Amino acid sequence: MTAPSNIYPTAALKALDAAHHLHPFSDMKTLNEEGSRIITSAEGVWLTDSDGNRIMDGMAGLWCVQVGHGRAEIADAVHRQMCELSYYNTFFKTSHPPAVALSEKLAQLAPAHVNKVFYCSSGSEANDTVFRMVRTYWDQMGQPDKKVIISRWNGYHGSTLAGTSLGGMKAMHGQGDLPVPGVHHIDQPYWFGEGGEMSPDAFGVQAARELERAIDALGEDNVAAFIAEPIQGAGGVIIPPGSYWPEIRRILSERDILFVADEVICGFGRLGRWFGSDHFGLDPDLMAIAKGLTSGYLPMGGVLVSDKVAAGLFEKGGEFFHGYTYSGHPACAAAALTNLEIMEREGLVDRVADDIGPYLQARWRALADHPLVGEARMTGLMGALELVPDKADRTRAFADTGTVGTICRDLSFQNGLVMRAVRDSMIISPPLVLSHDEADYLVATAKKTLDETYAVLKKDGWLD
Repeated sequence: MTAPSNIYPTAALKALDAAHHLHPFSDMKTLNEEGSRIITSAEGVWLTDSDGNRIMDGMAGLWCVQVGHGRAEIADAVHRQMCELSYYNTFFKTSHPPAVALSEKLAQLAPAHVNKVFYCSSGSEANDTVFRMVRTYWDQMGQPDKKVIISRWNGYHGSTLAGTSLGGMKAMHGQGDLPVPGVHHIDQPYWFGEGGEMSPDAFGVQAARELERAIDALGEDNVAAFIAEPIQGAGGVIIPPGSYWPEIRRILSERDILFVADEVICGFGRLGRWFGSDHFGLDPDLMAIAKGLTSGYLPMGGVLVSDKVAAGLFEKGGEFFHGYTYSGHPACAAAALTNLEIMEREGLVDRVADDIGPYLQARWRALADHPLVGEARMTGLMGALELVPDKADRTRAFADTGTVGTICRDLSFQNGLVMRAVRDSMIISPPLVLSHDEADYLVATAKKTLDETYAVLKKDGWLD
């Protein structure tokens, strides 16, 4: 549908999109009235739309394009694999070389006690798999009453039935009579928004002890697992206070429940280690993975399974009645293997820890001086800006939560930078290949966007 000059017919594409395409997490009435943005190509950290505008991908697609866009090496690997074996399933006592090789590689990268992987096509499917694995494990261990999974409010674990239930997004729970029974939510470690007058460290301990209180209230014999993201992504890049995860580790060490680390966003270098669990010194029994596994080049997810859980599930024999048509898809596995090879060859994980991570963090945190910013936080290459009406009072928030964030997000896109709005905070998660010059552009554009947002809010009476 392109003209000979390679100029895309934007209006026609928008009209066809509105006529036939139902978008995820969208108000379709409003979207169709406005029209979708049409992205036509990408290279490195840059997107190009159908009108030829160049836009920095400050969100790495959807938290996933670790090695940047346009890597011909991954496309070539997928092409070779499709020419050799485009698809075959891994049911019925069958495997194939890409799935075997990727499984070995993931076992090498995962914590030492994690040596098995179950494949699927997304993070949502990974957490559906977690749900079933956790309950089946305790059945196999002769403790069938251990069914409750504890999660956190404002956590995100996907949008399938089990994923939405495990997550703590109340708006999602409001559609479809969710969560399903057997999921219990506790408070999140969100100091800026919920810490009140407490210090971050004191609040971190209090938030962690919500888990202890929940286990005691529910009864340890009824609790199967605790699931959490090392850093909450879709919830607004909620970075726990430094006291939080050590206290969680203490609680888990004293209790006979499984710990599930949702590594869908934090995994594969995002925090400067291969997994968020490595960054925070966690000891997970199960790890949900997706996104950065293939840098988004093809859809693939999985669950990394500890030796303890694998033994409990499978050593006694018997079938685990679960799986997907595309579990371990050969072309997706080829994409993942090449993606991981690039990450290792170019030292991208260490680069986030020692180079681009600290470089961008220092400049991002300096945005806290802006009159609209209450907090600027970042770990690895995950950052957030809290937009506030009064820097001196952390308890004050804008009326009609989300409107200011949307204004800022739209201005940012117009200025050539993708930032995502969560409530009234702006979040970024750029590709791991971001250069220093590109980091400077990102921060300068964010600053320009903040200035313009501030001017709009002043003009429209949002600020005193």
